[in-house]
Amino acid sequence: MEDYRVLIIDDDEVIAQSTAEYFTMFDVKSAYVTGYEEAVDFLEENLVSLLLLDINLGDRSGFDLCRKVRERYDMPILFISARTSDDDVLIALNIGGDDYIKKPFTLSILLAKVKAILERYEKAKEAVLLAGQARGVAEVAAKPREADEVQIALTDTVFLDTAKYKIRKGTDEAGLKAMEYKLLKYLLDHAGRVVTKDELLKEVWGDEFVGEGTLAVHIRHLREKIEEDPKMPRVIKTIWGVGYLLEPEA
Repeated sequence: MEDYRVLIIDDDEVIAQSTAEYFTMFDVKSAYVTGYEEAVDFLEENLVSLLLLDINLGDRSGFDLCRKVRERYDMPILFISARTSDDDVLIALNIGGDDYIKKPFTLSILLAKVKAILERYEKAKEAVLLAGQARGVAEVAAKPREADEVQIALTDTVFLDTAKYKIRKGTDEAGLKAMEYKLLKYLLDHAGRVVTKDELLKEVWGDEFVGEGTLAVHIRHLREKIEEDPKMPRVIKTIWGVGYLLEPEA
């Protein structure tokens, strides 16, 4: 099993191969495949840190592949496509894509973006591990807990488990992806005040390439795991035109 930083999945073999070769030349070890089944097989047999995924994969869809990948893997997925409609962008972000890059693109800029995202996710994972070891947060004795659990109350029945980065909602549990955890933790650390979108993009994502669409999708995913009614949020509130306000109800 080999370790690759990037897997390019594009039915245009010339683009896929040239992108992989360019990335590898600049010390970002990359491989490419041109179809849905090839991608599934490659991920079974190799370790991959990030996917560059085209929407059109011959007789299959990159959207379908993204859904399948998200069932098992948590690496960043960047869509690359010549399709530019807002509907395609929204679908890509809503099904688990982390960003959407429109063709044609400049390889040097794409490489810079990929490097920034890889660095960001590695830092986020490291932060999650450190948070799981931290014991400086007030513990909430909602129920008997394992010795290594630290829980923060969001409501009377919803808790953030910082040791396992999960949301506990009654008897249900929902895992958090690395960036979801980092976003929620930042909002918690600044609970009670409005946090602007620009601040979140800078402090949570840490680079200039991510837009407000990505932020909005991550907020929606958090609300689906936390709120009783995600369409009428009471914990993570939108301050229109500005940003978000987290007000724990516990």
